[in-house]
Amino acid sequence: MAWLSAQDEFDPDAIDNSVLGIAAELAQHDSGPHWHHMGQLLFSQRGCMRITLNESICLLPPARIAWIPPKVVHRVQVTGVAGYRSVYLDTRRHPGLSPQLEVLSASSLLREVLERIALADFATRWESGPSANILAVCLDEIRHAQRELTLLPLPKDRRLRQLAGMKEVPPLNELARYSGASEKTISRIFRKETGLSYQQWRQQWRLITAIELLAEGYGLSDIAGKLEFSSDSAFSTFFKNMTGSSPRAYMPNRR
Repeated sequence: MAWLSAQDEFDPDAIDNSVLGIAAELAQHDSGPHWHHMGQLLFSQRGCMRITLNESICLLPPARIAWIPPKVVHRVQVTGVAGYRSVYLDTRRHPGLSPQLEVLSASSLLREVLERIALADFATRWESGPSANILAVCLDEIRHAQRELTLLPLPKDRRLRQLAGMKEVPPLNELARYSGASEKTISRIFRKETGLSYQQWRQQWRLITAIELLAEGYGLSDIAGKLEFSSDSAFSTFFKNMTGSSPRAYMPNRR
């Protein structure tokens, strides 16, 4: 295990072990686009991370876990993250993990074993003894963990590229005026390139933004206002319909 600062560089492929862990306390960090031969499990105790891929944006809330497969180009941006942990796995020696990026709901057991792995010495042998037992529990918990809806596919059409950086995503009729494409054309593009209708995509974007604002400490009224909900209760109902939890239950340890 290595404790890192925001300025430190770390190359998991340069160390000869099938499992590696690192830890950090990061006020702000931007990894830039990169990839590695090893797969990566990424999580934090507090604060959100934004993971950007070529065709999607993934939000990683606190106490959840992102799985980033090997050789996937990604960029990780963090702000105010406490308890940052990263575990790297050689999938040639530990197969069966998803070939797609995923966000997982982490049980207390999964968080505990990942913490143990993240803080383990780089020279730890994971093939036998207690360490092998810990790794086996970790992999089993990952396979059975619930997947979360914090991955947002992005349209590739040049007329809609600006959506990735927008602070507010407009209704369909307004987007048609901004983009120069008709509502019917936009709807067709979204279905083809994201698998979602524009309304479904916009709701997913609102959920991801709401989770980010919750992690930053905003109150329900502020979030409801920023995301143009008619009331706090309307926002809470939307959030529970999307996640199965109320905003407070979803992120109980907000600052």
